[in-house]
Amino acid sequence: MVVCALVPYLALSAALQPLTPIIAGDLHMSLTSMSLAFGMGNAGYAAGTVLAVAFAQHLPQRRMLVVYAVLLVVGSCLAAGAQNAAMFFAGHILQGACTSLLLIAAVPPLAISFGKERLRETAMIMNMCIFGAVAIGPAVGGLQAHAHAWRPLFLIVAVISLAALVLALLTFEDAPAMDRSAPWDPRAIALAVAGPTAAFFGASELISHPFLAVSTAVPLATGLVLILVLVVYQYRAKRPLLTIRGMLRSSMPVAGLVVALFAAAASISATELTAGVLASRYGPIHVGLLYLPELAGAILTAFALGAVITKRAMHYLPLAGMVFLAAGIAVFRVEVPSSQALTLIGSGLTGIGLGATVAPALFVAGFSLPSASLQRVFALVELLRAVAAFMIAPIFAHMAETVGGNVNAGTGIALWIGLGLAVGGAVIAVLIYALSGARPQTPDLDEFLDGDSAAWHSPPLLAALRSPPTGRVLADETA
Repeated sequence: MVVCALVPYLALSAALQPLTPIIAGDLHMSLTSMSLAFGMGNAGYAAGTVLAVAFAQHLPQRRMLVVYAVLLVVGSCLAAGAQNAAMFFAGHILQGACTSLLLIAAVPPLAISFGKERLRETAMIMNMCIFGAVAIGPAVGGLQAHAHAWRPLFLIVAVISLAALVLALLTFEDAPAMDRSAPWDPRAIALAVAGPTAAFFGASELISHPFLAVSTAVPLATGLVLILVLVVYQYRAKRPLLTIRGMLRSSMPVAGLVVALFAAAASISATELTAGVLASRYGPIHVGLLYLPELAGAILTAFALGAVITKRAMHYLPLAGMVFLAAGIAVFRVEVPSSQALTLIGSGLTGIGLGATVAPALFVAGFSLPSASLQRVFALVELLRAVAAFMIAPIFAHMAETVGGNVNAGTGIALWIGLGLAVGGAVIAVLIYALSGARPQTPDLDEFLDGDSAAWHSPPLLAALRSPPTGRVLADETA
């Protein structure tokens, strides 16, 4: 059920690049309107992470899961059968919002409800399917663009969404709200909705406006400020929706968060931009097939995650993923546009890199806090990861078009930035471990799944730099 709920939107997001002109022509929409529709869908995804936590606090969780699945089907049908811009906007926004609502509502219970014996298989299947869907997206989009059709793909998405709803009903077990005494916190909800909406609106306008234009710079900056205000507000709140204080004061969750954000931002330059410049040389289906090694990389890293999730080596997998991601971007940077051989090698390396970073880093962060906090940890990481991944794409695309004198030179500059993000993310994570006195540990999954404690000890952030008395006090507080 979880896979059927998450795969459609993620695969669709990766497949839309070659289909955008076809959809725009069929629905009589400008490319700016299409960019705005995709931006608002991504904003819905980002905002849904926080809304899911708020709803879970006060409303029966499994009933809400069914509601989210129903809305996902409605949104998918609206998008697939859209006759005008309004239908497509409404459908795609529902798809984005309901995907993240389902992610936060369903994934944490799936991870902790079936014991240590099933955690390995759960992590492998989810990593393989979710990142496999992202990896196969360019090939699927290229196939549909080659056929000059987009509705069949959206209809398939609607059918998979319907399967998610059916499975949600067949596996239904009523569950109470998590904490009805918790405050609704409308300020946090408003910030979570307004911040991504403004930021993605500004980013989507980059397709037709300069970076410093009022319609781009003002909403983009406003949205980022609102998201920062949300983080600070939740950090200081007495009863927050998100476990920001617990995460940001502990070394391993911060390191995991850094890896997830930097990997998500860096991977955009490796895939979307290089595919864009190759589109001028090859047909859409040819370009899509050149990126199929990413799927092989996703499968390989799924098995790698399953092999290390119960071991001390779990800490090293995200670092190895950042190395592979940096290597893939470096291969793409050798020649712009890349040759077919370099594209195949680069896409395989970035597929391994992306699959070995985001999900493993998410587990590193999640294992560092009690399992009761897992839903809130996932919500925070996915909120920030969505902003890092989806919002950076139009910014890099704008850079490729406007910097360096031509698209190839601009793409090369963006690839250098992506390489810097991959290397910088790895270095920062290693420094966080070193300066906090954190050491790789074998997770105690029995304690974690029982909800009694974290799977391992995560020292306070930068504890090794503090005086001994302060370090001992913070360690006692964390314990």
